[in-house]
Amino acid sequence: MSDKFLKGRTALVTGSTSGIGLAIASALAAAGAKVAINGLGSAQQIADAIAEVDAEGDGGTRHFNANLRDPAAIDAMMAQLAEWSPVDILVNNAGIQHAVSIAEMPPEKWDAIIAINLSAAFHTMRAALPGMAERGYGRVVNVASVHGLVASANKAPYVASKFGLVGLSKAAALEYAAQGSRDSGGITVNCICPGWVETPLIEPQIEARRNGGSRDDGVRSLLSEKQPSLRMTLPAEIAALAVFLCRREAHNITGASLPVDGGWTAQ
Repeated sequence: MSDKFLKGRTALVTGSTSGIGLAIASALAAAGAKVAINGLGSAQQIADAIAEVDAEGDGGTRHFNANLRDPAAIDAMMAQLAEWSPVDILVNNAGIQHAVSIAEMPPEKWDAIIAINLSAAFHTMRAALPGMAERGYGRVVNVASVHGLVASANKAPYVASKFGLVGLSKAAALEYAAQGSRDSGGITVNCICPGWVETPLIEPQIEARRNGGSRDDGVRSLLSEKQPSLRMTLPAEIAALAVFLCRREAHNITGASLPVDGGWTAQ
């Protein structure tokens, strides 16, 4: 039987209509949380995501549509959520990337990446954290990246946004560290920093590295440049860490940036 330790809690997961975000939303539902999802997709894709999260939990999952580039739209979404069910767990997972050199980077891409990857997290946190403090329990889990800890060429706005997200999380963690108690669970703000995660988006890169070998050969070749484990992380494994951070026992894990990178940042 699943541990429903989040029964009575409400979670918002941005960028949760697919991939890591959907895995986190489903895991939170399985732990008993009422879940709000947010993200892009067709009406069918959104319906499928809601059904997937509902199947793991007690139902009632709702999609909140907001353009995360627009602070006013985020404020409106957070106000709707406060009326629907105040947010106890906030997972900022939405993110985009565009990989070219600084000289070739379109300014509008810089603006979009910073807005979605970094500024949107500020706006959701600004709205959610005061209510968490009033209730004595709150969890912010920001899905950063190994690129919030180390850099790579041709990813300047992505790296800048993820380093910024790590810094933002540390500052918020300090501001709210003394709120709540051990018994209530306190308020914590942490980052998860994944390396290579196995999602459909990277299949073309794996295929390009096979060189006539197996898919596993392609994975090992792809990861050999950065990730010593030569194994990818599954979205459900990132989700399991996010759920653990929501436990009362994790009340003193705050301001942390937790790499899930197979040794990438240990080098």
